[in-house]
Amino acid sequence: MHAVSPAPIDFARSALLALCLACAAMSAAVAGEGGTSHILPGANATLVDLPPTTPGFFVKPMLLDYRGDASKRVPTAAGVVANMNVDATTVVLGGGYAFEQTVLGGARLAMAAFLPYSSLDISANSEARGGVRVHSKVSGIGDMTLVPVMLGWKSADWQYDFLMPVYVPTGSYEVGRLGNPGLNYWTVDPIVGAAYSNARSGLNAAAHIGYAMNTRNADTDYRSGDVLHVDASVQQILPLGSGFANVGVEAWHFQQVICDSGSGAKLGCFKGRTTGIGPVLGYIHPIGQQKLIFEFKWLPELKTDNRLKGDYLWLKMVYKF
Repeated sequence: MHAVSPAPIDFARSALLALCLACAAMSAAVAGEGGTSHILPGANATLVDLPPTTPGFFVKPMLLDYRGDASKRVPTAAGVVANMNVDATTVVLGGGYAFEQTVLGGARLAMAAFLPYSSLDISANSEARGGVRVHSKVSGIGDMTLVPVMLGWKSADWQYDFLMPVYVPTGSYEVGRLGNPGLNYWTVDPIVGAAYSNARSGLNAAAHIGYAMNTRNADTDYRSGDVLHVDASVQQILPLGSGFANVGVEAWHFQQVICDSGSGAKLGCFKGRTTGIGPVLGYIHPIGQQKLIFEFKWLPELKTDNRLKGDYLWLKMVYKF
């Protein structure tokens, strides 16, 4: 959520490190019920997403717009469908608190919570209705994300992170409805990562890897398989007006490593994956001793299997006080 203090290191070494992190992300997707999952590209990858390393409260509102489609057959709450088109807009209100006292060798402990509200417009050909085109337009509360453990270790230009997001099935969900703001199952997603920030050169890089474990959707007897996911970014901070602009790129690879299962898994194993890369633009505005950070990401999916393929547009803001 903020740049790290400077330390002497040559620019060539910094650039090499940043390149390696980006390449690692491109080497590392998701199928699951509905052709999606709780884990989304762009959620934990850049400056605005890093756990806090100083005490205090923070707020983090976000806006996510997604447009995607899937020509292949996809299992949903309305049965198996094909030629699915999805338009989704989600507003997320969130924030948290970082405690004064450090733990585990100097780590800053923080907790956070995020509540989404989604508007969905989905259409597809329903196999249960003989291929007839069906349409669903619904808005409502989505699944809340709780982060009871968020740790950040600070060491010169480096920050090491551990997070434990838990996705709670609080969202609106109905069997038989093509579009649902909630997924109707829990996901626990431990994440580890590292970030590098050189205040002298303005170079920032980060990489995080997580393993998302899903419970069963009891209403459809469908368990979406576990997902291994990698996100990485490289950003350059430049002076602009009274603050700083940041320009960079984010890459990711998500890979489902366990088959979908349960009596509702009509398409069998149905493993999926997604890989992509896109630009990141941001602005850091100092306010006293704190910073207000804005960030925009355009993240097109370049290659997907057994899931929706589209574009993620993120607008994020974070302010710590």
